[in-house]
Amino acid sequence: MQILRRKAYWLKRQLRQIKRGIVSTYTSSANRIAKNTLMLYFRQILIMLVNLYAVRVILETLGAVDYGIYTVVAGVVTMFTFLSGAMAHASQRYFSFELGQKNYEQLKKTFSVSFIIYVFLALGMLLLAETVGLWFVHNKLVIPPERVIAARWVYQTTVVSFVFTLLTTPYMAAIIAHEDMDIYAYVSIFEAVLKLGVVFLLVLFEVDLLILYGFLMMIVTIINTSIYRTVCKKKYPETKVGWIWDTKLFRELFSFTGWSIFGAFTTITRVQVITILINQFFNPIVVAARSIATQVSSALNVFASGFNTSLYAPIVKEYAADNKEQMFSLIFNGCKMTFFLMWIFALPLLLRMEYVLAIWLKNIPDYVVVFTKLSIYEVLINSVSLPIMTAARASGKVKLYELTLGSLQLLIIISSYIWIKFFQGEAVVVFYTAIIINVVMFFARLFIVQRLVGLPLRKYLYKVLAPVFIIIGITSLLIGGLNNVLPQNFISLCGVVFFSVILSSVLMSLVGLDKNMKIKIKNKILGMLL
Repeated sequence: MQILRRKAYWLKRQLRQIKRGIVSTYTSSANRIAKNTLMLYFRQILIMLVNLYAVRVILETLGAVDYGIYTVVAGVVTMFTFLSGAMAHASQRYFSFELGQKNYEQLKKTFSVSFIIYVFLALGMLLLAETVGLWFVHNKLVIPPERVIAARWVYQTTVVSFVFTLLTTPYMAAIIAHEDMDIYAYVSIFEAVLKLGVVFLLVLFEVDLLILYGFLMMIVTIINTSIYRTVCKKKYPETKVGWIWDTKLFRELFSFTGWSIFGAFTTITRVQVITILINQFFNPIVVAARSIATQVSSALNVFASGFNTSLYAPIVKEYAADNKEQMFSLIFNGCKMTFFLMWIFALPLLLRMEYVLAIWLKNIPDYVVVFTKLSIYEVLINSVSLPIMTAARASGKVKLYELTLGSLQLLIIISSYIWIKFFQGEAVVVFYTAIIINVVMFFARLFIVQRLVGLPLRKYLYKVLAPVFIIIGITSLLIGGLNNVLPQNFISLCGVVFFSVILSSVLMSLVGLDKNMKIKIKNKILGMLL
């Protein structure tokens, strides 16, 4: 009997130690996510401010014509960025997976095969750019005759920049997989400062400023690539190995990338084709209104995607280690926090849209207000499911996911065309169609991820959607009422933003965060104060 008691005591002690280890690991992961999120937010805000200022100075220095030439010529090359984006998803997934399994030898092989793919992809893009792309620039772009030579130089420098950017991607993926977001943030900030320096350098030379600007931006890209490569070579052993080939691994990466490319292609196609569709059936003012709305919603979406970037590696690592409960906890809390971080800014923007746009644009084109509001609703719907997208990629079986979601993206184009062409629908119909299909896409993600990784749907609805709707309801009612009684001026706008942040934060702490997360945040704050 005494032996049994000792064994029972020993087992209880072992279970307590295991539990402590799990909690410690989870707390460490939560702390890393919080730190990484703050770094990415600081990076994004600083880069946004630098870019806004830089655009104004570049316009003054180059002039509207030369800046327009640079934008349209560079746009021919940047159309291919969806390829690097798809490859980045593959690299981050496989790097994070091997780190989660602590299989460092396989990690070295994965990095090597991934880098070889990037090299061949860069060569393919270079060939395409110097044939089809060059032909398009010479024969299809409308460029003033006296600026054709400058445009050709800009195109070539942009092609070189794109190739170096492509070769930087595996190193950036390694940094994200290791969750060293501070490195990513510091290098990005340094790059933004260099680009700002380029703007001020332009006024010191009496040469063709458009050509000089293209060359200087190319140099910034090369410096950026060199920094990432040097840091990774010193910090991560897997980036030091030579070229290792594995046919089976190549097929896995290629399959994952192929379906990711399909998903990325349908996304960019949907955006571009809808713009062309509006251009064909409506006047240029409507096209401009859609462009402005897209810029606003994209800027807002950056904050959600930044937080999701910090979640990517932890979710994949927990899946690789078969820690399903911790993975689901990351997904649930991630979905709520992603929405919350967008909502605190989206709500004041939705309430004071006309006033904010008047500050920015002075003269607001027709349709801009309604288009922008609907665009924000769309990104808010997507924000609740960004971590679910990561969970889908964590499994590595993305065919069903990308095929289903990509087809629904294309359905937005088809539905919009039918309504406009055959039912004489207004331009706003493309936004309503996108919102409806995005709701369908949201539930499609849930069911597919349930099938791929066993996501508990009832728990998701209870732990994520219920708190989100409570926060939406209460804040909309109270902040909306406050907005109605305040005058339309800058001070009251600041007041609406302030109370939106405070009220949303309080509600998030009361109904959004689970008990364990509240304890972790409380202990973290006390630790900082004491």
